[in-house]
Amino acid sequence: MAYYLTLFYPPSRTGKRIGFYFTAAQVSASVVGLVSAGFQEMDGLGGLVGFQWMFLLYGLVGILVGISLLWWLPDRPLAPGETRNRAGWRKWIPQSRPALQGEDAQIHYEDLTRVYRRQAWTLKDLWHVVIDWRVWPLMVMYFGVVGVGIGVQNYGTVIIQGINPNLSGVDLSLLFAPIWVMDLIAILLVTPISDRFHHHRALFFSVPVLLQIAGLLITTYAGSESNPWPRYGGLLIVGFGLGPTVPITMTWTNEIFQPRHGEVGVAAAAALVSGLGNLGSILTTYALYTGWPADSVPGPTQYRKSNLVMVGILCLSILSAVSMTVLLRVVGNGSRAKQISSRSSTMDGDGVIVDGAARRDLQERGLGRLWFRR
Repeated sequence: MAYYLTLFYPPSRTGKRIGFYFTAAQVSASVVGLVSAGFQEMDGLGGLVGFQWMFLLYGLVGILVGISLLWWLPDRPLAPGETRNRAGWRKWIPQSRPALQGEDAQIHYEDLTRVYRRQAWTLKDLWHVVIDWRVWPLMVMYFGVVGVGIGVQNYGTVIIQGINPNLSGVDLSLLFAPIWVMDLIAILLVTPISDRFHHHRALFFSVPVLLQIAGLLITTYAGSESNPWPRYGGLLIVGFGLGPTVPITMTWTNEIFQPRHGEVGVAAAAALVSGLGNLGSILTTYALYTGWPADSVPGPTQYRKSNLVMVGILCLSILSAVSMTVLLRVVGNGSRAKQISSRSSTMDGDGVIVDGAARRDLQERGLGRLWFRR
């Protein structure tokens, strides 16, 4: 989806859009927490347990939505006057409605010309993306925040139950949902501003990560035996900090690799960052919390070591973001004043400003016209 959005928007303006896309995960996580409470009341209905009803209905909705996307999701835009090739096997693929028509299509073509210049790429071009050092700091950034996100998603109810062992399954589900509501709120608040100050992605990434660290420390050390609920407040802070970090990481990937490697760079780098970065979820899923027997012993220090491990990988994410910023200033990412459209990083010679969007990317919009029109 990170690559798909670059077909319609310049990379510097994809943060908000990627954020909106990721809100689906947050809404799903919060809804699951609420709806699962209802599914638990369906135990025995039709001979199925509650979780079987949940898997059945969610799977059915997923299949229907997946099929409908063949007609619903628009294909990449075409230059004015160009027609889509429907010969051979392509005629069997449902044709979706164009995203833009008429004057809107003409304006988009003039403003984002790079999208309409598809160029063939080879395995050599793909290899240049793989060996580009810029992908690795982004991957480590993703590793940390996704690891913590999956850890909270998998063990949030376990942590809450550690706060109050007497909570029922329904209570745990209801208390789990607000964590992801906070996540959703942060995405809607932070990602639009990060697009308007897109030269400072590291800052908009690092501050939410620091909030996650603060939340984990509160969850670990706050409260007392008589009043453990401040620890739950720490989980809410973690949820808020999680929200914008993944969308900003993917947006920064678009901004770095689109001018260097073109479309193949965006697609391959997004796959590498998200694919290898998801290894963080393996760590937090199988090595921490209930997967760490010595750390899951009930008591005041329960899950303390697991929380501190997650703090450690978050510090590594911040270090990677800072390192990326410093290295880009020292080594560069190609001339920021000249953006190459859909070309390999091996291309010789200077780039050119390919369209109006590339020219605007050189400047930040700031907060002007954010809430009103002048």
